[in-house]
Amino acid sequence: MASESTTPQPKVVVHHLNDSRSQRILWLLEELEVPYQVKRYNRTSNMTAPKELFAISPLGKSPVITDGDITLAESGAIVEYIINKYGRSQDKPPDSGKVHDMYFTHYSEGSFMPLLVQQLIFNIIPKRAPFFLRYLLSYIFNSITSQLVTPELKKHKNMIETHLSKTGEWFAGGDHPTAADYMMSFPLEALVSENPEMLGPKAAEFIKRVQSRPAYKRGLEKGGDYAYAKL
Repeated sequence: MASESTTPQPKVVVHHLNDSRSQRILWLLEELEVPYQVKRYNRTSNMTAPKELFAISPLGKSPVITDGDITLAESGAIVEYIINKYGRSQDKPPDSGKVHDMYFTHYSEGSFMPLLVQQLIFNIIPKRAPFFLRYLLSYIFNSITSQLVTPELKKHKNMIETHLSKTGEWFAGGDHPTAADYMMSFPLEALVSENPEMLGPKAAEFIKRVQSRPAYKRGLEKGGDYAYAKL
């Protein structure tokens, strides 16, 4: 007697932390229609990742994926790995956009996100300081932000606006999102939340375009709470 067939379990597991970069990995997998499983982790009261993530990756960060025998961290590496292994022709940039795709895939975390993280840290430090130091530290770190971070963010805003005005809907200039778009989605969403005046009109259109996609919405349903899904 033949045994009943069973549906194979997805090989790709996304170790997903709420309000984190891993949300864009869910969007990517939904766009590519790759079967996957989400294992959720919640931030601690200090907004850090829980210790359970250290059992998956030695740095205890998210996103991390497992795909068979492979365990891979770092958003950029994960995006490139998934597209190279599971992507279709439309998931890769046109020849005219290959350099743009490569640049913005690495720029998102190499140049853009460090500024946003600096701003976040400068905002958190006074709030977590002893009460009698908060006013002084707020003054100091607000001054640092206005003198060092804000001018740099303006440069980035102008560069992104100029680029999107030339390429159209997506960073690589094609008619479908590529690695650069998945990578740029999170820092631009974070900018909406933390510094909306630094979001130019082209970048705002980009975020609306991303968040309106059915695959993005399905990723939100599977990922749970995500504070940056707003504009």
